[in-house]
Amino acid sequence: MNVDGTSPGESSLRAVGWARSLPVSSGVKAARDWTRGHVETLGWAQSAPETVDAVLLTVSELVTNAHVHARATAQLVLTWDSECLHVTVHDASPELPEQRRPTSGSTGGRGMLLVEALADSWGAYPCPRGKEVTACFRPSR
Repeated sequence: MNVDGTSPGESSLRAVGWARSLPVSSGVKAARDWTRGHVETLGWAQSAPETVDAVLLTVSELVTNAHVHARATAQLVLTWDSECLHVTVHDASPELPEQRRPTSGSTGGRGMLLVEALADSWGAYPCPRGKEVTACFRPSR
């Protein structure tokens, strides 16, 4: 038996997660509010407020992308594995997001640049019914 109560060879990884479906009509504010409530349970509001802000802005960008580009319901999943908060948004579009350099007069095109700057890591993955975009956040210490 290992110190953490697991058998040799058994993983001690424990995770907690939350999921929510966000139709286009629900708006991005609903996604941020829902996320804020769950992130608060991690105690980051006091210990890592800048990470909370980064998570909320990333949720806004990813859900907006799902609603605008896929014109579809966004499936938002938060998973905390004791090291990293994984923020995943699934939508029905098979088109993977691209980072593009917006022109000075453009009103959009900065979302994935923001995600790149805010998250510790991120990736986009094709799925049988669309794609998933996941950004990972480690609380600053």
